[in-house]
Amino acid sequence: MTTTTTQAPLQRRSTWVAAATLVIVLGGGAWALNHNNAFGAKPEAPKTPPVQVTTARVTPQNVQVYRSGIGTVASMATVTVKARIDGQLDKVGFTEGQDVKAGQLLAQLDPRTLQAQLAQAQATKAKDEAQLANARADLKRYTTLIAQDAATQQQVDTQKALVNQLAATVQTDAAQVQYAEVQLSFTRIVSPMNGRVGARLVDPGNIVHAADATGLVVINQIDPIAVQFTLPEEAVQDINRVQQQSNQPLAVVAYDRAGNQMLGAGKLILLNNQIDTTNGTVQLKGSFANPQHTLWPGQYVNVRLDLDRRPDSLTVPAAAVQRGQDSTYIWVVDAENKVSNVPVHVLQIADGVAVIDKGLAAGQRVVVDGQYKLKPGSSIVEPPPARKAAAASTTSGTTPSGSGN
Repeated sequence: MTTTTTQAPLQRRSTWVAAATLVIVLGGGAWALNHNNAFGAKPEAPKTPPVQVTTARVTPQNVQVYRSGIGTVASMATVTVKARIDGQLDKVGFTEGQDVKAGQLLAQLDPRTLQAQLAQAQATKAKDEAQLANARADLKRYTTLIAQDAATQQQVDTQKALVNQLAATVQTDAAQVQYAEVQLSFTRIVSPMNGRVGARLVDPGNIVHAADATGLVVINQIDPIAVQFTLPEEAVQDINRVQQQSNQPLAVVAYDRAGNQMLGAGKLILLNNQIDTTNGTVQLKGSFANPQHTLWPGQYVNVRLDLDRRPDSLTVPAAAVQRGQDSTYIWVVDAENKVSNVPVHVLQIADGVAVIDKGLAAGQRVVVDGQYKLKPGSSIVEPPPARKAAAASTTSGTTPSGSGN
């Protein structure tokens, strides 16, 4: 009885020890698990902040389409005035660098030799005319006598032949007189057109020859004046299309080399009939009224050839256009303020505005500043209005204008 009572507390103590040990083991396992989870988990990657950019809307506008290039001013016509006969230069009738009119006296050669030749030809003609008149009178008498059987037919025929011979001689004399008059007229050298003379190449007193290569003076027609320029061969089809649609010549505008000052407005008078295969360009020429002489032969100018006006053309700021290795593209913003680069076709860039005919739709948002930080799928945010206005002003101030594709 005593043994049974002693064993019961021992059994209860063992049970409590086992339970406590189990609790400790379970607690340690839970702590180890939590410790491993806490220190072994990978940290979450930080989110990429949105890129700060400036955007603008794609806007429909009425656009003047044109092609631009570099040209050279050339005189509409150039004449090297030369003597047509040999002789001594008596006087010069112009001042170097002055404007002259067609028919104005430029130079006078010594006319005395040719005046004498003309007088001799006129005297020979007068002598032969007198002989012809006498021969015709004799023919009239022979005609009367043959009717009276006082002359023979042979006499009449011989006299007719003499009359015809003398008549031919008089015609030759008349030609000689005309030739002498023409030669004498060559002693007066007049301007063949309106224009401006250059430097005098021969001084009075010198003997000039018809074979002289330099001539007396060079005249350039500078009102109207021409501008010659080239465009890429891709422009030929557009020019032909617009010319076929309109009976009016295409407008051409000339600017100074900086592209800031307009020097003149004219019309296209030549689209060359072939493309230069060495550089892939075509030559064109415009005619300009030039009363103020703002255009001068040899001057380099920027040329703009106006094509057609296109209503509701899609336009964006020129700064939005980016150029890749193969094409041009624009960063477009979607409704979730995420961007994607969209290939576009740029019709022209002028005055800070790019005209897009493929790739965009009206109303879309495009990035005009901050593109270098973007990649497809990037989130964007716009700066406050004040900073946005300053950025837009800076962008517009640095965008080149007057360029065309």
